[in-house]
Amino acid sequence: MVLLILACVASGFVVSCLATWGMRWLAPRVGLIDQPNAARKVHVTPTPLGGGLGVLAGVLLPLLAGGLLAWAVASGTLSGDWLPAGWSEHVAGAMSKRGPLLALVAAGLVISALGLLDDLRPLAWRPKLVVQFLVAAGLVASGVRATVFSQAPWVGDLITLFWLVGLTNAFNFLDNMDALSGGIGLIASTLFAAILLTATATPHWFVAGFLLLIAGSLAGFLVHNRPPARIFMGDAGSCLIGLWIAALTVLGTFYDEQQSGRHVILSPLCVLAVPLYDFCSVILIRLKQGRSPFHADKSHFSHRLVELGLSKTSAVLTIHLVTLMTGLAGLLLYQVRGWSGAVIVVAMVLCALAVIAILETAGRLRRQSDKITPGS
Repeated sequence: MVLLILACVASGFVVSCLATWGMRWLAPRVGLIDQPNAARKVHVTPTPLGGGLGVLAGVLLPLLAGGLLAWAVASGTLSGDWLPAGWSEHVAGAMSKRGPLLALVAAGLVISALGLLDDLRPLAWRPKLVVQFLVAAGLVASGVRATVFSQAPWVGDLITLFWLVGLTNAFNFLDNMDALSGGIGLIASTLFAAILLTATATPHWFVAGFLLLIAGSLAGFLVHNRPPARIFMGDAGSCLIGLWIAALTVLGTFYDEQQSGRHVILSPLCVLAVPLYDFCSVILIRLKQGRSPFHADKSHFSHRLVELGLSKTSAVLTIHLVTLMTGLAGLLLYQVRGWSGAVIVVAMVLCALAVIAILETAGRLRRQSDKITPGS
């Protein structure tokens, strides 16, 4: 197990780190630059975009190499005698998952290409949303669907559709400060992989391996994105990570009839509580102000913490720690039995978000008061 984990994380890290370094050189030469904008952005110097393509390469190239190796062993072209003990069954399992894997890769390429176009030349939000729903519908049609214990298949399909599109945009919304969206993606993918490898009766290596590749790739990207960032992920990366994590939480069998109750379906909600909180609160703020929910501004979770008095680095670290805390609550759900224990765990998550909401609201109200009161 340890060797396979290291192989996934290390390969993703190395490829992503090198590819992102290459994008730092290439992006300025093709006009892929994020210009400062005081009204809705916090950076003050032009910064290359395209780091998301490094993350994409960090996942796809190891997947391609692993897929070719698995095909060679499964077809007999290459002997599997040299593989470590137990790896042969992983090869067979990987070959059986070719359909979902190809669907995930194809969907990721489309979303990443859409994001790259938006990075190069901003697109209207309506056509982007249409494409996102079409990609999500394609994933649902390919078998990426949740049942949510409903006898009517359309219920699970509809929930999956909005889950995929919602998280795609939630991670995109979070990409507003150095290391923020990438760090949350790293925490979430690592926690989901840990759940699928340790908390279920049978380890789910296919989904966990994909998640570990994402974690390694994001770690490689963060080498270049830590403050002060030398490159940004851009929509090509943030939307991609959101879509993949959303799809993998659906593919991952978090409910294990042999070992856990139905309450563990709440685990993804706990792990992803912060992206969902930011997404919902930002939309509510914009709608309340009579603006489009997709109109970029500084009303995000991170911006509201800065208004409270935190530095940008401290705000990002705070959000990372809250994400880790709610994510560990998702892992804790596997240690409780029945809905009574699950309600307590979920209540802890909601209380943590409520404390943050109270603090950041106080900071925003204080700033508004200072603007109104002369001599403040």
